[in-house]
Amino acid sequence: MKRTLLLLLIMVTTGIYAQQPEANYDEARVPKYTLPELLTCEDGTTVTTVRQWERRRRPELMRIMADGEYGRTPKAKVKVRYEVVAENRQALNGKATQQQVLFTFSGQGREVKALALVYIPNHLSGPQQKQRSRVPVFIGYNFPGNHAITDDPAVRFSPFFERLNIDDALLQRARGMSRWPLSMIIERGYAVVTMCYNDIFPDNADGARQSVLTLFPENTDGDARWQALGAWAWGSSRIADWVCRQRWADAHKLAIIGHSRQGKAALWAGAQDTRFEVVISNESGCGGAALSKREFGERVGRITSSFPHWFCPAFTRYSGREQELPFDQHQLLALVAPRHLYVASAEGDQWSDPRGEYLAAYYASPVYALYGLRGLPSPSMPAIHQPIHNDIAYHIRAGRHDVTDYDWLQYMDYCDSVFGYGRHAGH
Repeated sequence: MKRTLLLLLIMVTTGIYAQQPEANYDEARVPKYTLPELLTCEDGTTVTTVRQWERRRRPELMRIMADGEYGRTPKAKVKVRYEVVAENRQALNGKATQQQVLFTFSGQGREVKALALVYIPNHLSGPQQKQRSRVPVFIGYNFPGNHAITDDPAVRFSPFFERLNIDDALLQRARGMSRWPLSMIIERGYAVVTMCYNDIFPDNADGARQSVLTLFPENTDGDARWQALGAWAWGSSRIADWVCRQRWADAHKLAIIGHSRQGKAALWAGAQDTRFEVVISNESGCGGAALSKREFGERVGRITSSFPHWFCPAFTRYSGREQELPFDQHQLLALVAPRHLYVASAEGDQWSDPRGEYLAAYYASPVYALYGLRGLPSPSMPAIHQPIHNDIAYHIRAGRHDVTDYDWLQYMDYCDSVFGYGRHAGH
């Protein structure tokens, strides 16, 4: 029994989807579909100005996406206490200061604890030194736990793992290092703040009982009930709250990054929280960047049956009925405007529908055009390893469902451009 539970937990903490034989990987089987209008209000008014978008259409779409897919974020505030429980000023061979910061969320007589792992560059050189008094920050969740993205034995286990009281494969250090090239990021002058996503909402069907949802009594049992993706997005904003208070952080240069299911959460966080100047979705697929109406790769029925705790209950209505959806993911992506959006895919990750991810970003471009910004220029995808770094950015790389050094190099080059740093400044 313990082995079975362990295998299930490994699946959810690695962010790997189990591909099902019934999935469609044939473009010829993609149905004809009509996307919901992006710039037409519910009363039929056509949006032609930024003012109309911000005052009318954007609030409509925020409501539609919340009620139909991600759940309504509670308006109540909870108390948060921060404690630096460990610090190492010579981490990564002296390149960084490492902090471990315990977040304690409290409300309704309950507490939920989460541990952030922080790396801050100790040294900046060349153009960076002249341009930066505070550093830009990547904020993102990790899947396997803080202890698994570094070989540093001083890094504590995330509270989620301490609650499990297990001592085998899941507690192996450094097994998730490949997705977090910390030295490379620090050398480029970026700080990193990461946290195990299970600390906020354990990724299982019963996870709500140990999650931050317990702090919000108004989160009722309705169809728009807030669940894991909404909670993870909320948690990202609470990390941003702490980052914005730090002297070393540039609060105007925050990038949120998420892979797979956390790419979905990053997009929803980026739609709601305008402090994220760059919003990065790495292979987020169904319910993230990919168009649902294409019915390619993972579909609504598969994702809502396998992970019923991710989306609000209303989303399950569209299991096998994607063509009836009154919204689609291009509308979610457009909610990031006028801030910077980066969508990335992998050629070998057809489960996440790379073409659907690209097209959603392309069809979000008209909102960026309202602001005089550059979206994606064509419905035709770029070639592999030929990134487009406009105000909406996109790349597709060779390989499988993962986060690689290639992805990180593209994200850092792009952020250099957005933030005006060094040789990459300027689009």
